[in-house]
Amino acid sequence: MTEPAYVAVDWGTSSFRLWLVDHAGEVLTERRSGEGMLAAAKTGFPPVLQSHLAAIEAPDHLPVLVCGMAGARNGWVEAGYVDTPAPLSAVLKQAVRVPGEARDIRILPGIAQRDAAAPDVMRGEETQLLGALGLEAAGEALVCMPGTHSKWVCVKGGIVERFSTFMTGELFGAISRETILSLAVAGADEAEDVASFKAAVKAAYEAPAFAANLLFGARSRQLLFGGTPAAARETLSGALIGVELAAGLSGTVPQAGVKLIASGRLAMLYRLAFEALSVNATPVDADEAVRRGLSMAAAAIWTKSKDF
Repeated sequence: MTEPAYVAVDWGTSSFRLWLVDHAGEVLTERRSGEGMLAAAKTGFPPVLQSHLAAIEAPDHLPVLVCGMAGARNGWVEAGYVDTPAPLSAVLKQAVRVPGEARDIRILPGIAQRDAAAPDVMRGEETQLLGALGLEAAGEALVCMPGTHSKWVCVKGGIVERFSTFMTGELFGAISRETILSLAVAGADEAEDVASFKAAVKAAYEAPAFAANLLFGARSRQLLFGGTPAAARETLSGALIGVELAAGLSGTVPQAGVKLIASGRLAMLYRLAFEALSVNATPVDADEAVRRGLSMAAAAIWTKSKDF
């Protein structure tokens, strides 16, 4: 049986993902739950982690490497930030060890943009960037990382030069649940209305100043001309993503286009959005990227250890 080398954890705001990894970087076991930072802050981070380690029967000596919101100010142990311009290699060097734990548990730092005109922070995405681009990424890359808080990142020669966060996912959730548009999307099934989605993306991209008007159109169009709740949902989603893309693509786009780090439904939606705008987007699976990034960090931290 393959021997495990370490445990990798991506601890987000609302989600928890854990992988038991061997020396070759292969995943032996995986666990997922909704015990993100918000839940763990109430129940305690150590018991959450320990319950998952016990479930996979992780040996007591096995080290654990964590990225994400567990290292935030309100998380388990604050891991601080690497400031832009931030070499991705610096992320490997500033992992913080969790004090008071018999097991060697390290938390990777985030990246901060200390610009008074455009302050920004990321946690977890830096590890995805590491896994997707590597340490010595040549040339310039424009990276789109969809999510509750989408990130657009400019990386040049392995250095994160600047980035921007867009609350696209969170806005979609709030608007679809807490506004008049909740009536328009109520009862939406899993059916996809690609035409409505792409039309909304293009309209919002071309006229982002009319975003609030475009959003209300999902309701008024349904009342006056009919249409399914799924069409209204895709219109809402497309408008919000179109506004995000209007900002994200407003600067210089590398000749290779955009690198899209995403998975699941978000990967599909953003691929369609870029397609609607005729922008080349190279997909990278987000789960694979974060696992590769954690593997690179683990090798850098414990490569000299007899236990790794």
